[in-house]
Amino acid sequence: MLTRNKLAFATGLVFLASSAHAGYTIKLTDKDTITFGGYIQGDIRYVDGDLSSPLTNDDFWIGHVAADEQSNVNFNANSSRFNTKYVHGDVTGFIEMDFYGGGGNEKLTNSRHPRLRHAFIKYKNWTVGQTWSTFMNTSALAESADFAGPLNASAFIRQDQIRYTNGGLQIAIENPESYGGETGDAGYGDQDSVPDVVGKYTFKGDWGNVAVSAVAKQLNTVGGESETGVGYGVSGRINSFGKDDIRFAFHGGNTGRYVGAAAATDLVGEEVEETTSIMVSYRHFWTETWRSNVYYGSTETEESDRERTHIAINIFNNITKELSYGLEVGNFEAVDLDADSDYVQFSVKYVL
Repeated sequence: MLTRNKLAFATGLVFLASSAHAGYTIKLTDKDTITFGGYIQGDIRYVDGDLSSPLTNDDFWIGHVAADEQSNVNFNANSSRFNTKYVHGDVTGFIEMDFYGGGGNEKLTNSRHPRLRHAFIKYKNWTVGQTWSTFMNTSALAESADFAGPLNASAFIRQDQIRYTNGGLQIAIENPESYGGETGDAGYGDQDSVPDVVGKYTFKGDWGNVAVSAVAKQLNTVGGESETGVGYGVSGRINSFGKDDIRFAFHGGNTGRYVGAAAATDLVGEEVEETTSIMVSYRHFWTETWRSNVYYGSTETEESDRERTHIAINIFNNITKELSYGLEVGNFEAVDLDADSDYVQFSVKYVL
């Protein structure tokens, strides 16, 4: 049996080296398989204007920006990633890493540290570990060169959780983090003793999908008080004409850190933040290989009085099923800072 396993693994490696399909699965035994996947991506990005995105070195826009006049070009391959999935009967283990972990410099080696994205175990209806929050509908994210498009108005968060799934229903307890403070930027997660509770129901059909989600949080303020926060969302991906589709998301209430990639915090001083976020995207296929996306995202907060918008249009072409390239132009605006920046981004991606 051990010999057969080794032979199957060796045969799988030959297939891995020669196959051009996305994701490579090796059958170890009748119950065991291991799959390797991921992609390699190179980006060239030019930004000009009054804003910078300090947490990402201008690789993509997040909701947290700074008024900082700039005109620069940046080359990077940080979004490249690799993942491994191991399946043994009803048990699945998955781990994925990319290279946004920092380190390196642009003078000599430009090295980057690997960063954990996903690490979870699935058994029948249960998922345990770090992955996308149950609050998210990943199919609603816009296709873009700027990673994930209008993050300023999208639910976008990975964290540790315990999730139960039954058909379209998902219920989870997830890692708590009372994000916010007097300045709206500090975190007080070490004070949290009650996990966030998240629920979602997804309606699916040939027409696409629509997900309704909610999150309830116990938040701990700077003054040591406890507050309750409740956020909600409706998001989806609807098929249009031909291969076209519409993607949308509306989020409101006390969504805090769950929506906008730091566009809003859970707390501002002693107050719970109220946020309204809208995202819409349309994807059109010109031919079998050429397609374009236009998208818009806007987030407004009450307590911190922030307003962030992101609008862009792009075009992509697949040279092969695995190899594609694209160009995107867009604008990111922080109305509350009276500043905005334009950007142009060119990307090449090879999906393993």
